[in-house]
Amino acid sequence: MDPISDILAVFQPITLEEMSTVKLMNRIDTKYMVARSVLPEILKSLKDNYFVQENVGKRIANYHTLYYDTEDVQMYLAHHDRKLTRQKLRARIYCDTGIAFCEIKNKNNKKRTQKKRIPISINDFGKMLTNDEIRTYVSNEVRYDVNTLIPQVENTFQRITLVNKEKSERLTIDLNIHFFNHNTGKDAEITELVIIELKQDGNVPSFFKKTLRDFRIKRKRISKYCLGTILTNPSAKNNRFKRKLRYINKITNPTTL
Repeated sequence: MDPISDILAVFQPITLEEMSTVKLMNRIDTKYMVARSVLPEILKSLKDNYFVQENVGKRIANYHTLYYDTEDVQMYLAHHDRKLTRQKLRARIYCDTGIAFCEIKNKNNKKRTQKKRIPISINDFGKMLTNDEIRTYVSNEVRYDVNTLIPQVENTFQRITLVNKEKSERLTIDLNIHFFNHNTGKDAEITELVIIELKQDGNVPSFFKKTLRDFRIKRKRISKYCLGTILTNPSAKNNRFKRKLRYINKITNPTTL
């Protein structure tokens, strides 16, 4: 049996409807990277203080995402070059429910993330900017010329979503991450890495933060789009991400040290 699924079965469930007050579309994000091997112990520490999202009978959800960028990856470079205000554009399918969205993430100079989205047809995934309604929406919301935006990095992953008992914060735990680059034709997977994101309305005390400190795990900012670009686009500038790549290799391949 999968130890992660076994531990999740002990959590008290929460439905999508019950989570309606914890959407946190305008929030502060804190990210962590951990090895898959330590995730079961982390989950054990959280089981009494958090609900697990359950949807269509599943506690591990499947996601499929396609990130758009300019041909010379200006959105990626804005992140790489540490610009305080930046954007990401993606199409995302929530596979277990068959729902899809066009999503725009805005990061401002106060380190807050705001997500905007509109529903799209699954048939528009991969070609959403050929739909006039979606194209107009994107043109009005992004700072880039919509005519320059093309599909760049596609990824699939599985997600566990936890909500604290006070319903004031949400945790997303992403695993089994796979990337495919539409520009280079290269793919990559990083199955031993788990990316955890704590979403809060403000920088306030958190049982999860305390738990990670107990495990001696420090926050490490990472973007799946940026990680996918680094791993699948050799020509993309990546010098500021090299330390993170070394860290990922350290925690996912301890025998190579």
